[in-house]
Amino acid sequence: MNLYLILVNIIEYLQNYFYKNVLLKNSMHISDEVKQKVELYNKHAAKSMGDVLGIEFLSFEKGKVTGSMPVNTSTSQPFGILHGGASVAFAETLASVGGWLALDDYESYIIVGLEINANHIRSVRKGKVNGKATALHVGKKTQVWEIRIEDEENNLVCISRCTLAILPRKIG
Repeated sequence: MNLYLILVNIIEYLQNYFYKNVLLKNSMHISDEVKQKVELYNKHAAKSMGDVLGIEFLSFEKGKVTGSMPVNTSTSQPFGILHGGASVAFAETLASVGGWLALDDYESYIIVGLEINANHIRSVRKGKVNGKATALHVGKKTQVWEIRIEDEENNLVCISRCTLAILPRKIG
């Protein structure tokens, strides 16, 4: 790894650290209805794919979750644009967290992705993308979520739909 890439990685780390530990702590919105679940989620979310991709949550409500993801070397393809797989991982992360927050009995059930599709509309080379996951259907066995990912100028980058399965939690 050359010095340039090391410096880029250090700068990206410092930007993400500042964003995560200074800006977000003052601007995150959590509705009272899901506050206890969000605190529980935050205890277990470290070292997940979302953490590796730099996904930051901006708001949590029952039926809607928003977040952002940096466009950097961790989320880009070799041609220097946002990787479609990173967009899909971002979309499923938002939907899955939203789905878990929508569960009435989160101690007995878990949420897993059953199907996801994504249309990549526009490329992004730098900055960050913002995502909003909105519940379209919340049933007893499945949930369907729509996820819109936009660039910093609010241009549509990716539109996704994710179907989640609700499964009994296996104890042991």
